[in-house]
Amino acid sequence: MPHPPSLTIGQVAERTGLSVHTLRFYEKEGLFAFPVRRVHGNRVYGEKDLEWLHLCTRLRASGMPLPAIREYATLVREGPTTLRARLALLHTHQQRLAARIEELSSCSALISHKVALYEEQISGGGDDPLLPGSLPHQEEPPGRG
Repeated sequence: MPHPPSLTIGQVAERTGLSVHTLRFYEKEGLFAFPVRRVHGNRVYGEKDLEWLHLCTRLRASGMPLPAIREYATLVREGPTTLRARLALLHTHQQRLAARIEELSSCSALISHKVALYEEQISGGGDDPLLPGSLPHQEEPPGRG
């Protein structure tokens, strides 16, 4: 049976946008679902490795800590008996992510409100009411001018 196409670590770095250093780090930290194959001492990767790396980068981008990704990879290596544990791990992360999205949405709403206020003040020629001396009833501090 022919071997699937092999990619060098440099090719994987180029295709994934991860550095060679990061790929080696991921391997050393046990973040790959399956051991990286070696041919003549060189790491070789296949399409399944690229798919796994895509999942890992999405999990990292969503805020999943490396230890949780390592745990997930370990569970995958252990096989189908760990499906419930994998599901629990992903549910926990999904809940953290939903809370973070809610927090960011709240932050975004506040920023949008401030942007609208500033745009209104700029279009009306007003000053920032939060800065000293910009309110009509305040005097400019001595020595500032």
